[in-house]
Amino acid sequence: MQIRAQIIEKNELLQQLHSAQGAQQPGTMAGADAPAPGGGFGDTLRSALDGVSAVQSKAEGISAAYERGDVTDVAKVMLARQEAGVAFEATLQVRNKLLSAYQDIMRMGV
Repeated sequence: MQIRAQIIEKNELLQQLHSAQGAQQPGTMAGADAPAPGGGFGDTLRSALDGVSAVQSKAEGISAAYERGDVTDVAKVMLARQEAGVAFEATLQVRNKLLSAYQDIMRMGV
């Protein structure tokens, strides 16, 4: 039970850290929700994809550090991997919706 409490506590600290970093970095997923002034759909999509790429790179780096023995916190590694997985799945769902919308538009009669 004590280990579980420590994992939950570290998870909360990581979430607070992540939300603080997201507020400081306007190009991340947290900043991608609001449209950029003067930017279009392409810019918003690119910034969202860059944010997902950054999350995946971070998870890959933490995993490599764990394999080398630099990082000993398994919860941190698993949290980073899960965050990268969720970001990828969300991106995949957005892609599927965009593809479906494009196909619907192409089927429309003029």
